[in-house]
Amino acid sequence: MKTHQAGLFEEPGRSSQYLEYQFRSTSDAELRQALSQAVKPVDGAHILVAFNQASWQRLGPGWSPDGLHDFTAQYSAKGHVMPASQRDMFIWVVGEDRGDVMNAVVQVTEALNSIADLELDLDGYKTRDARIITGFVDGTGNPGTAEKKRAAAIIPEGQPGEGGSFVLGQKWTHRLQEFLSLSVTAQENVIGRTKETNIELEGTALPPESHVGRTDIDVDDVPMKMYRRGTPYGGGQDKGLYFLAFACDMDRFVNVIDSMLGKDDGITDAMMDFSDALTGSYWFMPSQEDLAAALAG
Repeated sequence: MKTHQAGLFEEPGRSSQYLEYQFRSTSDAELRQALSQAVKPVDGAHILVAFNQASWQRLGPGWSPDGLHDFTAQYSAKGHVMPASQRDMFIWVVGEDRGDVMNAVVQVTEALNSIADLELDLDGYKTRDARIITGFVDGTGNPGTAEKKRAAAIIPEGQPGEGGSFVLGQKWTHRLQEFLSLSVTAQENVIGRTKETNIELEGTALPPESHVGRTDIDVDDVPMKMYRRGTPYGGGQDKGLYFLAFACDMDRFVNVIDSMLGKDDGITDAMMDFSDALTGSYWFMPSQEDLAAALAG
């Protein structure tokens, strides 16, 4: 089995930088050289890189993982929109110390500024109790054990791209005043968890339109689990959540998004009444071995 990129499962990862790039017209040799400089190891931080379908092919591996495609805009019958902003490449810098993360960010951006345009640049943070700006704990539904995390996130052995992951990145902003004007009980019904104690609502207490109700789903008796590593981002004006998730197959993303948008039953995720997706991209994060081979040409 090939090896996933270092840092994928190392938590908590209190500081992150989410970088989305669009390549310019450069030679493949220039592209490989710049990327090789960008992803060199940096003490205290991990630099993980993923590519869309066209960019992965540009690196010349001669194959792609099954099902990889670009993100396209998605809509609900009620007018919710998940826009597409498909970027060529995603780089996630993550660590515990902000200074270490910034050292890596400087290395990445300086190495790439001659061959790519930085289209999205967000600084992510994680609070001590993993709460986001709505006041709810995020990531509770992640697979609990190391084995289950790998099963959800890593393409299995024997498949094209084994040891790698499919990746979904979305920038979300919250209509915070509207959400916080709700009673705590109403907020909990939107999310599907208690706010203070972070206990999942169950049975008839879990509204079918709640975020938990729309995303914690099974398809043909297979749980659509993914491994989430997103965090809150921002400052005084622009703030929200960068949703970052890894999956062993693309269907997990597609099925969960379809459920949120109510494509089968018309029930939409109540969270989208108070939050707006601003971007959307799919990528493939190759294993360490496949990345090294691609950069070597």
